[in-house]
Amino acid sequence: MKRKIASDLMTRTVITAKEDMLLIDAGELMLKHSIGCLPVVDDQNGLVGILTEYDIMNFALSGEADRAIVAEAMSREVITFPPNANFETIANCCIGRRIHRVPVVENNKVVGIVSRHDVLAVMLKLYRDS
Repeated sequence: MKRKIASDLMTRTVITAKEDMLLIDAGELMLKHSIGCLPVVDDQNGLVGILTEYDIMNFALSGEADRAIVAEAMSREVITFPPNANFETIANCCIGRRIHRVPVVENNKVVGIVSRHDVLAVMLKLYRDS
């Protein structure tokens, strides 16, 4: 089997959020699309952070989620990979750091996202094909 890279397994249609979006609106977006995180982009669609369902739940517990914006809850330090990153590197990152999803970024623009589900699918295929 050909060695897999990020662009082989990433989801190319990525739902994103803006920093000034209300946190509850971002949560609704996640629920609507059945996703657990939103890359946060600026006006030029450059990656500036990531917002996860955990971030929203933490704010919701404080009772402030209805007034908070994405910028207040998101993480600004984001682990990303380029489209040519090899599968093994991404898998080791997801497993070792317990990361659920990683944005795939080219020229600071989000071009895809790889989830643990994507990683698991490749791993199982490798076992089936051997």
